[in-house]
Amino acid sequence: RDRAVIRRIMDACTVCTLALSGEEYPYAVPLSYVYEEGAIYFHCAKSGHKLDLLKACARASFCVIGKDQVISEEFTTYFRSVIVFGTVEIIEEEAQLRSALRLLAAKYSPRESEAHLAKEIEGALASVCILKLHVEEMSGKEAVELMRQRTKCAY
Repeated sequence: RDRAVIRRIMDACTVCTLALSGEEYPYAVPLSYVYEEGAIYFHCAKSGHKLDLLKACARASFCVIGKDQVISEEFTTYFRSVIVFGTVEIIEEEAQLRSALRLLAAKYSPRESEAHLAKEIEGALASVCILKLHVEEMSGKEAVELMRQRTKCAY
């Protein structure tokens, strides 16, 4: 689909589902994220099930739902979503950690002062792990009714 629409969905949504290869079952976990230049960044604890799975298999999928409106009289749903496939890297270099934390802070705390953001980032560096999903495939999908509405609005 249209890359601009995909970008709007990615920027507007605040929670994704990251799916990993589990030992017995697939493992899907909701996370906060930020999308920037062909990569998606997440933060998590420095240890845990998610990291154990990623160390065994770095391949992952990602999904966000930008709209989910049930239209009962039409027996349908007006939806927008994005699905991504890629490989997850655990970021260890401090400059990259700072950069990813700054991107996350800009998305989730855009009204905070620069001084407050810097203080929070410094405080988080020792305890946070940053994951970077390298986007290999990305696709967006939306209900045809929403595509028609968007096209009408463009004129």
